[in-house]
Amino acid sequence: MNRILIVRTSAIGDVVFASPIAAAIRRSHPHTHIAWLIEPGIDALIAHSPDIDEIILWPQAELKSLWKAGKKLEMFRRLRVLRNQLRAKHFDVVLDLQGLLKSGLLSWMTGAPQRIGLGSREGSQWLMTKVVPRGGETERISSEYLHLARQLDLDCGDFMPELHISPEADSRALSLLAESGLTPRRYAVFAAFTTRPQKHWFPDAWQRLAPLVRQQTGLVPVLLGGPADREAAAQIAAGSSDIIDFSGRTNLAEAAALVSHAGALIGVDTGLTHMGIAFSIPTIALFGSTCPYTVTNRTNARVIWLGMSCSPCRRKPTCGGAWTCLRDITPGMVANELKIALGKTA
Repeated sequence: MNRILIVRTSAIGDVVFASPIAAAIRRSHPHTHIAWLIEPGIDALIAHSPDIDEIILWPQAELKSLWKAGKKLEMFRRLRVLRNQLRAKHFDVVLDLQGLLKSGLLSWMTGAPQRIGLGSREGSQWLMTKVVPRGGETERISSEYLHLARQLDLDCGDFMPELHISPEADSRALSLLAESGLTPRRYAVFAAFTTRPQKHWFPDAWQRLAPLVRQQTGLVPVLLGGPADREAAAQIAAGSSDIIDFSGRTNLAEAAALVSHAGALIGVDTGLTHMGIAFSIPTIALFGSTCPYTVTNRTNARVIWLGMSCSPCRRKPTCGGAWTCLRDITPGMVANELKIALGKTA
């Protein structure tokens, strides 16, 4: 195994969960060249890992734009260029961590003699030389990637998510804090947003939580989110003078840096929440419609999941949009769990 490519192009949370596999490969095969194929922007999460030698960008959004604009020949030309670049790198092994047709095609394009897929489906299994069924202890964070690492006889270590921030992103994050009169460890990140509404807690719940966090911990609540979250964030912040809204003011690397400097993090099932565990800051994760990990392997990370009979429903809710699995998580419950994570109560 001289040259290996990891294919996990997205999403943010899954890249966080998969991050330990590079270190496991490095421990097991110290002289192997490790590359990772990933979408632009998300690459900031792993670009500074000491265990990754090369980042290869998969320009999915750009290719989609060409297709929608009717520039199909240009799109196929760029795909051909990417294929040639991948083949020229002569990878010995490709690990497809997504197991989808898209990731399977990218793995196949490398021409690598060994292509190992994790739970490959959608036809991608026919593009692999070996498929490892998904498995492992589902209640543990990063469980499916740990399962794959064990199947490959890698030295797994503690197999916990780990992220590395560039000095530039860290500096910009600290400047933003200073501009707002904040200092490291004196604020709590609210990670309220994700791409699926059924994973969201409610605006009024965040508004009622904010003063509890300030009063009980002295931490200033800070909302983080992307440009698409600005409207929702403004709605939450408008209902609470205790909240500072940073949504849309950072790129992903800067948001990660702000998480790393936080005194605590409270969030729904979204990438920023999982970053809190990766950085080992006190974290409270709220799960409802999605399958939770309940074993965080961190003494300062707590998971709230009510375990209702209809949960997890994933993308097929039966509650008519009531989201009782999240509505019944009260701000008081969250504040109490935060005190435990901070070591302020038994």
